[in-house]
Amino acid sequence: MKTVSGLFDDYADAQSAVRELVQAGIPAENIGIIASNAAGRYSPESGAAEGAGAGAAIGATSGGAVGLLTGLGLMAVPGIGPIVAAGWLAATAAGAATGAIAGGAVGGVIGALTESGIDEADANVYAEGVRRGGALVTVRSLSEPLAEQAQMILRNRGVDLAERRAAYESTGWRRFDEQGEPLTQTEIGMHRDRLRSEL
Repeated sequence: MKTVSGLFDDYADAQSAVRELVQAGIPAENIGIIASNAAGRYSPESGAAEGAGAGAAIGATSGGAVGLLTGLGLMAVPGIGPIVAAGWLAATAAGAATGAIAGGAVGGVIGALTESGIDEADANVYAEGVRRGGALVTVRSLSEPLAEQAQMILRNRGVDLAERRAAYESTGWRRFDEQGEPLTQTEIGMHRDRLRSEL
């Protein structure tokens, strides 16, 4: 069994990857997504539910990409700020938020990702990517053939993680800070502009 992940600068690209994963035969309950909601695109009025419970439950029970992508839960996660989440990552994000409020989720989102098999250095880049306005799609508990197929889909649609890590580190970043202040939409835009200029 294996867990694979992909980071996306744009939520629409992450949605497309989720649809492709489901079309490839990967069960929706194995797919999780968290995305920045710093721009406030999603709200209860848009159909996203407050709290991750709805996102986790709908993503796990409705089956298919449509159920997963419409079952978004809204919440705030320490260090990242406002997010939308669905599938197993919705429950993970809720646990991170609850633990932080209670004063003690060890590792929060980073811990949840590493416990599912993601390398800690990669988990830090993924969390920072979401903090900077991106989206993370993670597929867990796969057989080797499905894991390879999922990795190919995520690699083809997502950002190159090594390049992104290098871009972050070139500005002095070393790791995701769960105690840090979430970025504003203006700051996210500045980070994206800098990344585009480096490409």
